[in-house]
Amino acid sequence: MKEYDVIVIGAGHAGCEAAFAAARIGASVLLITLNLDHIAQMSCNPAVGGIAKGQVVREIDAMGGAQGMVTDAASIQFRMLNQTKGPAVWSPRSQCDKVIYQRGMKLLLEETPGIDLLQAEVTRFLVENDRIVGVENQFGDQIRCRAVVVTTGTFLNGKLHYGMRNFPGGRAGDFPSNALSTALGEQLHLRIGRLKTGTPPRILAKTIDFSAMRIQEAAGQEEEFCNWSEALRHPLPRAVKHDLPCHMVYSTAETADIVRANIQYSPMYQGVIKGIGTRYCPSFEDKVVRFPQHPVHLLYLEPEGAQTREYYINGISTSLPVEVQRQMIHSIPGMEHAVISRYAYAIEYDFLYPDQLERSLRIKSWPNLFTAGQINGTSGYEEAAGQGLVAGLNAARTAAGKSTVEFGRDRSYIGVMIDDLCTKEIIEPYRLFTSRAEYRLNLRQDNADLRLSGQAHELGLLPEDKYREFSSYQSDLERVTTHFRNTKFAGKPLLIYLKELPDTASWDDARRLLPCPVGLLPELPAGRPGRRIWRELMVEARYDGYLQREVAEINRMRKLEALELPADFDYEAIKGLSNEARSKLMKVRPTTLAQAGRIDGVTPADIALLQIAIVRQNRRETEA
Repeated sequence: MKEYDVIVIGAGHAGCEAAFAAARIGASVLLITLNLDHIAQMSCNPAVGGIAKGQVVREIDAMGGAQGMVTDAASIQFRMLNQTKGPAVWSPRSQCDKVIYQRGMKLLLEETPGIDLLQAEVTRFLVENDRIVGVENQFGDQIRCRAVVVTTGTFLNGKLHYGMRNFPGGRAGDFPSNALSTALGEQLHLRIGRLKTGTPPRILAKTIDFSAMRIQEAAGQEEEFCNWSEALRHPLPRAVKHDLPCHMVYSTAETADIVRANIQYSPMYQGVIKGIGTRYCPSFEDKVVRFPQHPVHLLYLEPEGAQTREYYINGISTSLPVEVQRQMIHSIPGMEHAVISRYAYAIEYDFLYPDQLERSLRIKSWPNLFTAGQINGTSGYEEAAGQGLVAGLNAARTAAGKSTVEFGRDRSYIGVMIDDLCTKEIIEPYRLFTSRAEYRLNLRQDNADLRLSGQAHELGLLPEDKYREFSSYQSDLERVTTHFRNTKFAGKPLLIYLKELPDTASWDDARRLLPCPVGLLPELPAGRPGRRIWRELMVEARYDGYLQREVAEINRMRKLEALELPADFDYEAIKGLSNEARSKLMKVRPTTLAQAGRIDGVTPADIALLQIAIVRQNRRETEA
């Protein structure tokens, strides 16, 4: 068979971005998945973005990735969350037509040069001289490659739970990948753990009384995830409608009583489920048991698409038996006669402990094996896609004989997430929040291209036509910002006057409200670039001092990142390190002093000792 530079196993959100990233920098890629019709399946909520997650999608887009563009094509409702707060935590979110999203991503993969697709199950790895040289599938095909990316989602030894009944499956309707899990553990000798997640029931719209619920209208479609012009976007299938509403309703005390009366049938509370669930997205029975002071809970009814009448009930994920699920749904206003089309369930699956990873997402013990997504202990489409981009990039670079690349937490939320995975002890599904980023005012959703597009172009991720468009926008932004900083009226820079405008003021409002003559104001580009420049100016005017303070902190942190720790650094030889610090440093094997400082149990005193040791070692090497 044909030999490839990179083989990607799994075509979920991580696998798709891994394949795209590897192909964009010139690698030949084979994407292997169990079912080609389930590429980029939205197994849970058919939505992309949200708190911190929306920032990740913008970062993927800024580096030439696909998720933002496909989301815009499939969007049936767009909202900018947290607009009552500061711009550091504004987060875009889009409800999607899940079928259109899936078809769009599949079409894009099929038409991308350098990517081949294969429907098959990978059963083991081909290993020669302690290096992976290919994979084998259930048909006996042995396909050779130079690097592998594993993005298996919830499929590794997946088990679905409906009350006390359970069935093998990677998700409802798909069989699991058991042989690959065995290969990872027994053939590659990787440490495997068990996690759990879940999904709520879906119900038919014609059986819902929406008049008993509060409507949540779609916001205006001026905003999108993708910042590239239409000329630079792929002509994808598009959702029929882009302004479908959602609905809100509260569960009732009766709903909670039903849960309490049937808690003995919950596999989670009976010890049947061994995997650990996510703390920040608990099942409904978990809410009832852990938060008895809250008798009711807010639920969102979200359409699954413009050409389907199924609704996703956000907030009522459960693993209780199907007959109990019906009782729960019927106790909610407007759903007294609702018909469940798909039952809720919990799913357990295998994952790899991420302390086995480098920040390039390469497995430490295998120089050409990379992993991304839920196999690394994360949750969410966006977190998976961000990891996929990094893993695909580094797999392609490894295949080409180049060094891997790490993304710093000072430059991106993707970097924050990966650094957390590799540095912290992950014992439950990881979820990204804006609060996890120390420099979130500089890591806003609106400036992802300013942070990442230049680097992406240097790495070959961002094509030349997109880089030219970005450079034009960046040049216009610098021109306008310089004008507002240097041009004065009544002895003050024009930028100062922007602080006096309302938060919601547009550029047209500014031209009318600012006290200076209109002739003193610069010209802004038309359309989206002009609107973006105006928003950047408003942030600059309001938060200039805070931004500069963060930049100073970032520069201090970069000095620590510049102090590299060799993979074979001898921590035993450093006198004065605490036993806990020494143990955790030897387990994580941080690549820089800054990363070492973020390990739980490593104190500032330990970092000071490490810094002295590194400086001495570097001096000895220089003198030699």
